[in-house]
Order: sequence, then C-alpha cells, then structure tokens
Amino acid sequence: MRSFILSSLLLAAVPQLLAADSKPEPSAISSLVGRTLAGNPEIRFYEAEIAAAKATRSTAGRQSNPELSLQVGNNSIRNADSHSNGLAFSAELAQPIEWPGRLGLRKAIANRDIAMAELGLERFRFHLAARVRVLAFTLSAQQDLANAANEVASRYASLREVMVQREPAGIAPQLEIATIEAAALVAESRAAKAGVVVQKALLELNQLMGRRADAPLIVKRGPLDAKPAPALLSLLGSAMKNHYELRLRRAELEQQGFKVELAKNERYPAFTIGPFVEVQNTRTLDDQTVAGIGISFPLPFWKNGKAEVTNAEARQVQAQATLAAAQREVERQVTESMLIYQTQQARLAVWKGDAVTKFSDAAALADRHFRLGAVPMSTFVELQDKYLEAVEAIHSTQTEALEAALTLEELTGAPGSLITAKN
Repeated sequence: MRSFILSSLLLAAVPQLLAADSKPEPSAISSLVGRTLAGNPEIRFYEAEIAAAKATRSTAGRQSNPELSLQVGNNSIRNADSHSNGLAFSAELAQPIEWPGRLGLRKAIANRDIAMAELGLERFRFHLAARVRVLAFTLSAQQDLANAANEVASRYASLREVMVQREPAGIAPQLEIATIEAAALVAESRAAKAGVVVQKALLELNQLMGRRADAPLIVKRGPLDAKPAPALLSLLGSAMKNHYELRLRRAELEQQGFKVELAKNERYPAFTIGPFVEVQNTRTLDDQTVAGIGISFPLPFWKNGKAEVTNAEARQVQAQATLAAAQREVERQVTESMLIYQTQQARLAVWKGDAVTKFSDAAALADRHFRLGAVPMSTFVELQDKYLEAVEAIHSTQTEALEAALTLEELTGAPGSLITAKN
C-alpha cells in the first residue's frame, strides 16, 4: 500500500517537473529580433527574388544565340539527251546583331531589378525587426498589467471572504460587500483582456520567428530610452532621401526611363548576318558549290514600334505621378508620427522609472490599513482602481511611443536613432 501511494505521488509530480523544465528562460527583445531575422521563412522569398534578378542580369547583356540552318535535298537535271540525279545541300550560320546601345539598356533595366529586390529585402527586414520589438514589448507590458489586475482581484476576493465571515448586519456592510464584488469583477475583466492581448502577441511573435504558435516565451523588458526627436525639416529631409518606399519609386522611375529609351531603340530592327554554303552534286556533272555571306532583317511595315514607345512613355508618367503621391504620403506620415512621438515622449519624461512600483505599494498599503479600519472603503477601492489605471496608462504610453519612434525610424531610414529598450 505504501509503495502504491509513493508511486502515485511520483506520477502526480511528473507533469509539474516537466512543466518546470519546459519553462523557457527570459529573452531580451534584441535577442528575439536576431532570432526572428535568422529564422523567419519569408526572408527566403526576398533572397530568392534577388537571386532571380541576378540570374536575369547575367544574360541581359549577351547577344542572342547564333542560328544554324541546314537543308538537304535531291538535285535532278533533265534535258532531251540525259537525265541526272544527285545530292544537294546548303548550310547557313547566322548571328543576330542587336542595334547599338540596346544591350546596355537591357543591362541597366536588369540592374534596377536587382536594386529594387535588394531594397525590398532591406525594407522587409527593418519592418520585421520593428514589428518584433513592438510585439515583444506589448507581450511583456500586458503580462504586467494582467498580473497587477489578478493581484487586485485576489485582494478583493480575500477581503470579501473576511467580510462575509463577520455576518454583517445592516445595509452599509452589505453595500460594501457588493462594492467589493463589483470591483473584483472589473479587475478580473481587465486581467482577462490583458491575457487575450498577451496570447495574440505571443501567437504572432511565434509565427514571425518560425516557431510553433503555442510555444512558450518570456520577454525580458527593460525601461525605454526615448531620445528627443530632431526638427521636422530634418526628419522630412531624411525621409525624402532614405525612405524605402521612395527609394523603390525612384528606382522604378529610373528603370522606366531606360524602358522608354529601349522602346525607341527597338524601333530599329535587329538584323541577322552570317556565312552560307550551297553544294549541288550530280552523277554526270561536276559538283557545284556556292558560298557567301547573307544578311536579313524585318521590314517594319505593320509594326513600326510607335505603340510600344507610347506605352513606355505613359508608364513613365505613371511612375512620376506615383512618386509624387508617395512623397506627399511620406510627409504626412512623418509629421503625424513626430507629433505622436513628441506627445508620448513628454509624458514619459514626467513619470519616474519607479512609478508602477509606487502605485503598487500604495495599493498594498491601502489594503492593510483598510483591514485595520484606518482607511475607509472608498479610499481603498479608489486606490486599487487607480493602481490598475496607472499601470495601463503607463504601458499604453510606452507602447505608443515605441510604435511612433519605430515608424519614424523606418520613414527616415535610421534604425535605433530614437528609442531603445534597455535589457
């Protein structure tokens, strides 16, 4: 019997031991960014795009392959006196020759394809790193909020049990119990909402890192180091020069200019030139051989290339309009993000680093003194609620400041220039 009880206790302890062993070590946000950039499967797509563009570039500047033409037939000569049959064949080796400048334009277009593919990878890596930083910070901040809400809810539940055991008489104690119960429900609701946000952030973060969706993760979050934002004109200048979308649009416009020149160049047809030889053999006559150089080119009667030039020029106008619209949109985004960042950064500067700890200590102090009868019910409930509201406001401000700073860094092409999370 004793051995059975011991075995049962060991079996019951195994899941707890496994859970303890499976609990991950806290990871810094910078470490999560590095692991995501190394393991994200979508990065392979952009790398393959670059490889494809480089493969196209390797053949864009080459001449077309030479063409070999062979003909074999029967040579028959008939007249009134004789009839002779023999072998006849011809061979021709021709090389298509492009018009001068055409290969250079094709290489230039292919080079822009490589540049745009590399810009696409750079932009995706920056956006991915920024998204991981926001998700990791949100996960940790919402976990803190959920813990604080659970702490307050537990405090309310413990107090309610004490008040119910006293068998209160009269309307005032009953109303106090109802107040405690309502406040506990509100705290539990906040904890549940924060828990949902934590799970959503965890699922997306695991997806970006290429891990199982339910893989556990603990984020080690430090205080934010928010630097003052530069002047608006400086930010706009950096954005016009370094923003990934604008760089892509400028590369597309430049490439479209090459396509216009190529369309104009292709109005002049390529020609084919090469040697040929013809041999005719009969039984009664000597062999006859003809050798020479042939040249051929299409006659632009039905397709003269004007439609292709018009189409390329229209695409160029569209690229110019797209670039202008993108510039205006970037100006708006930079101004909006700067205003949000300055507002949230000013709020962060007012709060001290121990603000959450101070509110937590005040809520715990109110709980102890309320049990002793030194603090009224209204003060106790107010401090608990304000503690949760303060934690929620601080974390919300920090998250909004982080998002605005990362947006500004992406717009100006300057990672790590405005805000960092200390480990």
